[in-house]
Amino acid sequence: MSAFDVPLEDERTQLDAFVEDYRAAVEAALDGLSEEQVRRRLVASATTLLGLVKHVTWMQRVWFEECVGGIPRRELGLALGPDESFRLTDEDSVASVTAAHRAACATARALVAGLPLDTVVTGHRTGPRTLRWVYLQVLRELAHHCGHADILREQVRAG
Repeated sequence: MSAFDVPLEDERTQLDAFVEDYRAAVEAALDGLSEEQVRRRLVASATTLLGLVKHVTWMQRVWFEECVGGIPRRELGLALGPDESFRLTDEDSVASVTAAHRAACATARALVAGLPLDTVVTGHRTGPRTLRWVYLQVLRELAHHCGHADILREQVRAG
């Protein structure tokens, strides 16, 4: 079900649908491309298509596992900052990064299941946030990075 098929009066279902749409879109940016293509650096930063999916995975783990779940990122084994989260290792592949993304999404779904949007979560280092705020932040980041992925994919396919 697309986010556009959800009744507007059901805010939680609508937010979940938008998040799921963007999660699928960021993964779809890798479809049909080779390992070399998804690692290709086309901008001055270290950003690559595969690195974007790896970063989006990190971002969701920070907001859901750390902020909502209350587990510090050191305990989660996560990069401490966003710049590090884009870096690829030799072991990273479309399959491994996609699997990690799907696992992070499943964990996020489980962590928020049954929590009202007004729930105050306290795992963020700058202070308490409502679950609604977390959803909006995750949506903002997913939309931002989906735009990056669209542009990079277009460049990869043109080159």
